[in-house]
Amino acid sequence: MRKIEMVDLRGQYKNIKTEIDESIQSVIDTAAFVKGGKVTEFQQHLESFLGVKHVIPVGNGTDALQISLMALDLKPGDEVITPTFTFIATAEVVALLGLTPVLVDVDPNTFCMSVDSLKRVITPKTKAIVPVHLFGQNADMEQILSIAKENHLYVVEDACQSIASRYTFSDHTSCMSGCMGNIGCTSFFPSKNLGCYGDGGAIFTNDDDLAEKMRSIANHGMSVRYHHDRVGVNSRLDSIQAAVLDVKLKYLMEYTQKRQAAADFYTQSLQTIKELKLPTIGPNTSHVFHQYTIRVLNGRRDELQQYLKENEIPSMIYYPIPLHMQKAYANERYGVGDFPVAENLSKTVLSLPMHTELDEEQLQYIVSVIKKFFQNPC
Repeated sequence: MRKIEMVDLRGQYKNIKTEIDESIQSVIDTAAFVKGGKVTEFQQHLESFLGVKHVIPVGNGTDALQISLMALDLKPGDEVITPTFTFIATAEVVALLGLTPVLVDVDPNTFCMSVDSLKRVITPKTKAIVPVHLFGQNADMEQILSIAKENHLYVVEDACQSIASRYTFSDHTSCMSGCMGNIGCTSFFPSKNLGCYGDGGAIFTNDDDLAEKMRSIANHGMSVRYHHDRVGVNSRLDSIQAAVLDVKLKYLMEYTQKRQAAADFYTQSLQTIKELKLPTIGPNTSHVFHQYTIRVLNGRRDELQQYLKENEIPSMIYYPIPLHMQKAYANERYGVGDFPVAENLSKTVLSLPMHTELDEEQLQYIVSVIKKFFQNPC
């Protein structure tokens, strides 16, 4: 049996090596390493794939979030609502801009923003909502967008883990993840479902004015060379990364199907273990399984992780500490116990290997080891 990886980027590369190498070589041949034609090609192909009017490639997913909030012209002290159970970047960019991150709990089944918690924290200072489409499925966007409209709030989707996921509204229309709010953001970090071979990210919008502003902000605030109309940053996707992504975009739906097949295998094989709660897919969303995250309900999560390690199976805890319990974001308005779902998740979640190269032998071995663990007494 091949060694089990949490993410098998080497195996994925081997299967598309010729195309990747040729695409990278084409950039080297032109020496257009920054803002080259490959970036424009990838941008256009991604716009077509997502069905969105504008894609703005940037340096990474964190930059995408920061540039998006900068484009909204928010003022210091304005409140931005985001979940406490997520990666730190979501709140980090809010704080960096002098805005006030307002944290909410998450749904215990989908791990995405709790609509009830969202409703309770809206104040006159609230200006934006940043729902996180965690682990590969969309938050309850129909309700979130309705709340935003009612309260005149911006919606910036953090779709860094959910590219290719689709959300269906009650009127049967559907949208790709990241393309429903005012702005959507994604990351092309190597381990993402669509990942490059370094850092990269992108912003999505159907708003022409916001698109123009975000392109300017990402380019030192310039719209015309050496004319700086606004404060900006330097954030761009380089041509070699675009060359990699343009190849991998062609395979994204195939990759998604492979992840979904692996997830189905896990679910069918582990559903009888009463000590586990398996991933729940929301009623209006597809799930692209950036992570396959189980919950260990009997207090043995860390013990299970160690047992997997001893049997050469990697696993990860996303996320061990909610944002409201992080030292950098300590705030007198929050305390232990204020976000019970997130705090419980941080003690029980465990993500199993999930990638496009998992084969049946590996999957069989993983589930057999998990079953053996739960057959043993505490």
